[in-house]
Amino acid sequence: MAEEATQVLAAFAASLDVDAIPDRVRLQCKSLFLDSLACAIAGHGGEETPQIAAFTSILAPGADTSIIGGGFASLTGATMLNAFLITAVTMCDAHRATLTHVTPEVVPAALAVAELDDASGQDLLVALTAGFEVTTRIGIGLDFTMFRSRGFHGPGILGPFGAAAAVGRLLRFDAPTMARSFGLAGSQAGGTFAAWGTPVVKFHQCRGALSGLMAALLAQQRFAANPDFLTAPDGGLFSAYSGGGYPDLVTAELGSRWELEQIALRPWPAGAAIQGMITALFDLIEQNEFSIRDVSRVRVGLGQRAFDMHGGYATYAGKFQAMLSAHYAAAAVLYDRDLSLAQFEPKRYEAPELIQFAANQVNVVLDISLSGAEAIVEVVLWNGTSLTSWCSHTKGSPEYPMTTEQVEAKFRRYASPVLSAEQVDGVIQAVAGLEYVASVREFMGLLRPEEA
Repeated sequence: MAEEATQVLAAFAASLDVDAIPDRVRLQCKSLFLDSLACAIAGHGGEETPQIAAFTSILAPGADTSIIGGGFASLTGATMLNAFLITAVTMCDAHRATLTHVTPEVVPAALAVAELDDASGQDLLVALTAGFEVTTRIGIGLDFTMFRSRGFHGPGILGPFGAAAAVGRLLRFDAPTMARSFGLAGSQAGGTFAAWGTPVVKFHQCRGALSGLMAALLAQQRFAANPDFLTAPDGGLFSAYSGGGYPDLVTAELGSRWELEQIALRPWPAGAAIQGMITALFDLIEQNEFSIRDVSRVRVGLGQRAFDMHGGYATYAGKFQAMLSAHYAAAAVLYDRDLSLAQFEPKRYEAPELIQFAANQVNVVLDISLSGAEAIVEVVLWNGTSLTSWCSHTKGSPEYPMTTEQVEAKFRRYASPVLSAEQVDGVIQAVAGLEYVASVREFMGLLRPEEA
């Protein structure tokens, strides 16, 4: 029954064990985990990272929990800062159905508690799997069209449930305690698209991680909360945020069909909804011989959602808007034949030739035949030749997944300037065999730069 959705999901998260996780799902969770570590190490270079670091040190002083990429903070401070690091440079995962980045909320809370209790890698893997699946399951229970029309932003609303599930699984919650943690998580859910275009959307994610951690730790103290929060008629998540939603979808085929497999990875540091455009551009470059000097103009067709979010930045101010700009991303890919964090440093996005090309030679238009991150790119050369590429499935999506080797390459790219070659290899090997890691506390030591 629909009113049992919270408790059914809570029982699933509380009872999940490693043997119930299929090999392909384990591989997906490991890829998500390694990708989140790559993003977090890169996130130390985020423009707002020093502000969040200062904020967390004031909010929750302490230094007993590891920061990914170096340093220590308190349990809550590390949870918030690690969450921000994962999302800081706009290249973490995205659950396509709900526009929700999942790892920034789930991974930091789980890592903090796993390190505190010196859990095993197997315990961490199970906790991450529970957190990813809970987040995405609750997401598909929303009527997302209505949810989005009301201006809500998923990470700070859905993320607390996933973080609570991951922490609760590490703390060995029974089903009633897990259900209470969901009630506490939902009571902290928040975040709207009024923040779009500002770093506050990233704050939604680090606040979501902290909310889930607090929910689980308070539930551990037997604090009473509504055990049917998702479907409560007066103020429950689905009634308040999406007019009732589809609670039956939360539990349909639970444990046999894994919604977390619909979480897409992001190969490039740019908005999730323009990963299709970037995919199309790289496909076009691979299939045709031309240089930037040959290009007269570029026409990019995006669906409604992607166009609304990313089509309005023909001119952009600062790194974050550059990362949201379809115009700039197209210009950078065509000029540099690459799109990494190097393209989002001021010396590159402020380069006059890129500013000019993005504003005057890239035309981003609405194409109502497209949906999601689908894109059509046409590059017209000065000699009149027209080159066209259509992307139906973005690189990193379930239909066009990044290989294990490509995820590892992303980690190497961003971790190598910070960690030693031995540490980089050690992290990759440990994540690949996460079930066999004896100590998360020791694993976290691999993520701190060696002392000079």
